[in-house]
Amino acid sequence: MSGRLCFIVESGSDVRLVEGLAEKFELTILARKIEGGVEINHAPSMPVPVVVGSASRFGFAWQVFRHLLARRGEVDFIIVQGYGMAALAANIAARLTGSAAFMLVCSPVEAYYLCRKKHPAPDKIFRRRELWGLRVLARLNGLVGGQYIVLSDYLTGVVRRHGSSLPVHVIPVYGVDTEVFSPPAEDKHALRARLGLPATGALIFFSSRIAPEKDGETLLEAVRQLLDAKHDLWLLHLSGGHMVFKQDAARFGIGERVIALDAVHPHGALPRIYQASDICVQASREEGLGFSPLEALACGVPVVAAEVGGLRETIVDDQTGWTYPAGDARALARCIEVALGNPDEAARRTALGRSLVAARFERRIVFEQLAQVVRRRQNVEAINSTAG
Repeated sequence: MSGRLCFIVESGSDVRLVEGLAEKFELTILARKIEGGVEINHAPSMPVPVVVGSASRFGFAWQVFRHLLARRGEVDFIIVQGYGMAALAANIAARLTGSAAFMLVCSPVEAYYLCRKKHPAPDKIFRRRELWGLRVLARLNGLVGGQYIVLSDYLTGVVRRHGSSLPVHVIPVYGVDTEVFSPPAEDKHALRARLGLPATGALIFFSSRIAPEKDGETLLEAVRQLLDAKHDLWLLHLSGGHMVFKQDAARFGIGERVIALDAVHPHGALPRIYQASDICVQASREEGLGFSPLEALACGVPVVAAEVGGLRETIVDDQTGWTYPAGDARALARCIEVALGNPDEAARRTALGRSLVAARFERRIVFEQLAQVVRRRQNVEAINSTAG
């Protein structure tokens, strides 16, 4: 173990991140209550102490501050999601207690929020004062924080635009477990039959959550165009917002060709879903990194992705997949058509993509990188303590 770590979760977390941290640290979690949802998307495979706090962001930030002060000497390191109100509370508490604090930045928060302006959802309304608040918090955290951990070079640029000179470490946690996400050992048709998926027609997989930044509408329009052109295909979607996606599909007139189901465990059914698919699409208006395309490539599945944000670092046209301008349904439809119609070229690009995942995004590699960053901070603290 590399020390006692408190992971502060303001907006829900993935079990893969929790399990990876628990393997490397003596982990405790302080999480904001998610009304109508869960703080960790699945139960971890090992016991992890979790304290659930207030659902209010302001109330949770106050709890974070008091929690860390009350445990002075019991916490060596703090990892806090993002650069919002909870991060500000954690960074101030870390300065007072002498703990090392890291802001884990997985998304371009302001860019995501701006997507609400043109593409609002019932529960995601754009308010200018909230955008202003996000920008102020980003600046304040850049002044009082310790260090950043970001998933991509693109996100390095995001935090640098906050005016901060804090150290930034590019570590794409939680990575991809290439032993779990791997090419299928059985025939794709047999796998589909076992999963209850259509036996004929191409299967397009879209696993993004339903949110303004994820742009399911462009994908639905592209699939409608392909169906109008008499292509035999299905669109499979898994997420907690699957019912909304199904309603959107009906609005585009393709409801009968869309299979929308709830999210599944990432180490359970999810790898089999990728393996049964013919192509994976990451349709995004903004993206910090995007793990779904990496998981697809690890499973030997071709990828089409919007040319935005951190996706530009992983899905490169003519190399690891096909790309299209975000929001361009006609271009997306053409990419899907070309990828499905050229299996040899799809196999070439996918093989390059799987090699990329194994070299840079394998979960064991990225969590060891994280532990090394923490160890270096430990050594610095020990040297400073001795010098003092």
